[in-house]
Amino acid sequence: MDAFTGAAIPATVQAMFRTVELPLWLLILVLAFAAVTFASHFLFPSVRWFFRRRMERAVAELNKRLAAPIQPFKLARRHDTIQRLAYDRDVLAAVAEHARAEGIPEAVAHEKAFRYAREIVPAFSASLYFGFATRAARWLSRLLYRVKVTHYDRALGGIDPAATVIFVMNHRSNMDYVLVTYLAATRTALAYAVGEWARVWPLRSLIRPMGAYFVRRRSGDGLYRKVLGRYVAMATSAGVTQAVFPEGGLSRDGRLQPPKLGILSYIVEGFDPSVRDVVFVPVGLNYDRVLEDRVLIAAQGDAAKRFASPVTTIARFLWRHLRRLLTGRFRKYGQAGVGFGAPLSLTRFLEARHADPVAALGLELMRRIAAEVPRLPVARVAEALREAGGAIPEARLHEMLGPAAADGLRELRLRGLIVETEEGLAPKPGEGALFDFYANSIAHLTDAPAAKPGAQPTTKSTAKRRKAKSTAT
Repeated sequence: MDAFTGAAIPATVQAMFRTVELPLWLLILVLAFAAVTFASHFLFPSVRWFFRRRMERAVAELNKRLAAPIQPFKLARRHDTIQRLAYDRDVLAAVAEHARAEGIPEAVAHEKAFRYAREIVPAFSASLYFGFATRAARWLSRLLYRVKVTHYDRALGGIDPAATVIFVMNHRSNMDYVLVTYLAATRTALAYAVGEWARVWPLRSLIRPMGAYFVRRRSGDGLYRKVLGRYVAMATSAGVTQAVFPEGGLSRDGRLQPPKLGILSYIVEGFDPSVRDVVFVPVGLNYDRVLEDRVLIAAQGDAAKRFASPVTTIARFLWRHLRRLLTGRFRKYGQAGVGFGAPLSLTRFLEARHADPVAALGLELMRRIAAEVPRLPVARVAEALREAGGAIPEARLHEMLGPAAADGLRELRLRGLIVETEEGLAPKPGEGALFDFYANSIAHLTDAPAAKPGAQPTTKSTAKRRKAKSTAT
């Protein structure tokens, strides 16, 4: 009964006020769902808007200090870029073709394209890139090497600010990523194409926010190649500065390799000179000590072999050098040389009407890269010892190489790679492949006309052997 009116309360109303007993775990679960629903509808959008506004202001301030401002395409939400890529007209055409070829519904093929887009598209973070990555790259580069840079201002000084800049480099070491990130930090943020090695956890969680996009280097899937090609073309058209290794992978024998044309073909196919020019900046890299030298040499002759080292080996390497650093006994690994070459405008290059523009572009870029590879002391000493065909008196080595002899010999002696014989200095027995690895890095710079990138260089000693052979026959 209602206390005021005396009327009977309906049973349905009474049921609404009955006490219901629930297990504690179920109550917590209900409250958690309610909290998530409230946050997703009211709180999270506001928080995302707040932090995005702060990020936009920070990027605006950062762009004032950069020679090439970070492009909006790079700062777009990853979800939006994935949607744009997956619904690109050329990608949709490739989806339809793939569905017909495989005999599957287009919806299934389109979901596959979405999966590829999610795999490729990075999630760039300006705060992580400039707040952590560039500082770490600067610290590590200076810790490990004496960095020597040539022609940086000459190469970058006259480039049109509206052009898309693409650094093209030889691939000596995984340290290349670190070194070039450090050197380009005052100019802009770089976007790298990285291989399957970077997709493993936790590397992918660190690399994706740096702006790198993942590439399946040996994929034969036409749909995948179309999605990747359209992403590269979209980023290039939007002015995103990139760093590309035309060789496609690390050199296992130290020589410059013939160019692989995948990324270059995507850039050329998507190029529209009416939007903006594309300018390639050739960069030659070399090191007195390549950190992975023995791993690369061990992988020679096996194209499918991956550069994998046991975790225990990596841990021992890091612990040994960390201990030396903490005890003040750590010393640098000699020089790291970086040479910047003359820029190449894609607009002007294509005006020459090449029969195969992509192949011609690859060869021209490798030629320019080859000309800029620094002739560092260790490589010069290794080359001189190989030319001698054995031992060489130390005085003769100093006479030939000047100050570079002392620097190169110091690094090789510290590694225990040089021995003294009655005839003079010689490589330690069993280390011939290591000396060849470093000598090969500058073999293309010899005067012999056959020494071209990707070809077997003709050194003075091999020329002598050929002459002797021809005389004998």
